[in-house]
Amino acid sequence: MRERDTQQRFLIESCDVRGHLVQLDDTWRDAIARTQYPPAVRQILGEAFAAATLLASTIKFDGKMTLQVRGKGPIHLLVVQVTNQGSVRGLARWTSEPDGAGLLDAFGQEARMIITIEAREYAEPYQGIVPLEGDCLAEALQAYFRTSEQLPTQLYLAVSDSCAAGVLVQKLPEQERTYHDADGWQRATLLCNTLSDKELCVDDSQTLLHRIFHEERVRLFDAEQVCFHCSCSRERTDGMLIGLGRAEIESILIDQGNVEITCEFCDSLYTYDSVDVAALFKGLATQDTATGDNQKPLPVTRH
Repeated sequence: MRERDTQQRFLIESCDVRGHLVQLDDTWRDAIARTQYPPAVRQILGEAFAAATLLASTIKFDGKMTLQVRGKGPIHLLVVQVTNQGSVRGLARWTSEPDGAGLLDAFGQEARMIITIEAREYAEPYQGIVPLEGDCLAEALQAYFRTSEQLPTQLYLAVSDSCAAGVLVQKLPEQERTYHDADGWQRATLLCNTLSDKELCVDDSQTLLHRIFHEERVRLFDAEQVCFHCSCSRERTDGMLIGLGRAEIESILIDQGNVEITCEFCDSLYTYDSVDVAALFKGLATQDTATGDNQKPLPVTRH
């Protein structure tokens, strides 16, 4: 029985190829539990969850990496964010279900893919923006790797109702190769092309790699856990309401009866009635009186 929600590195030593394998079970189910995504939107979002986790596993960073696709098609926004600690969250926003199966059918001809890496400290954020290319997300990311790292890279992504999974293989840089097999990369990718979606979603990592590379020399590293986690909280929504100010919040209460804030990443709903709002601003007034601070709080950006 395979471990759930893991990412693992491996080396196909005889081919001078490195790889990453990710299989998301509870993580994927938690990500889609609160939103009824149409099948085509859910498929692309699942591919993005697996692809972003694979991409993050190839990068050394202390913070978070965000994969975005923005366009003017039926799906206008796709965002998946991964932290260096293995937590992942994401969403898709759409106006209708795409008619075609291609990536540009979903996002439109002028869509862009944006990859951002934000370090926690002592480093400037990195952002790469490229046109969306290819018929699927795997092809779009392969084009990104050709441009950014200039190393041959192949991705294989699969999605089911209960799993989002993927494999990334990449030719080792010249200085890291041991066997210098001229046919190694071609052999490795041809073997990966035999992968089925079912195998990728169901088989454990050892079974999967043995099935594909049983005639090659493969080294599998320890699995690292991945989980769905959103950083939204009641405290953050409290801060956002305080930033908007009591007058505006009370006007919403008059119009709607309560204030509702939905997290854009996990669709968690935070509801405030008149008693909650009164308690929130009473606590703020008490704190300001104690500190002698009569300045208005700065606006808090919605996460």
